Amino acid sequence: MGDDIDRMDTGKESGRVSPSTLGRVLFGLGLALQASEDFRDPEDSIEYAESAGVPMPELLAPFASGMMFVGGLGVALWRFPRVATGAVAAFLAVVTPTMHDFWNEEGDASGERLAFFGNLAMFGAALAFLREAYR
Repeated sequence: MGDDIDRMDTGKESGRVSPSTLGRVLFGLGLALQASEDFRDPEDSIEYAESAGVPMPELLAPFASGMMFVGGLGVALWRFPRVATGAVAAFLAVVTPTMHDFWNEEGDASGERLAFFGNLAMFGAALAFLREAYR
């Protein structure tokens, strides 16, 4: 493994935490904490998935939350970075247009639109970290 990976693992450049490491840790922990909320009230996330037309929501909603939780921790700790960032990117690529399809909402769609664009931003970050994982 090259110096870039070593530097990313330690998070230190000239004795300081690099901005990319800080961003990666915040991103990963944010994902993991957001996913952990789904485990506090699994029935709510299952119901939400069901309302969006997700097949087998009682299986797929907890699976997706677990995928985001494990992926987020993997990104934050930079463990199995290809698998972790790939899981996060896959999660966001599927969930963003499926669960937050504001263009199909009747009435006020501002909450779904905000969630869609928030997920879109996180998807961009996931792709950037996925690229870093393959360096």
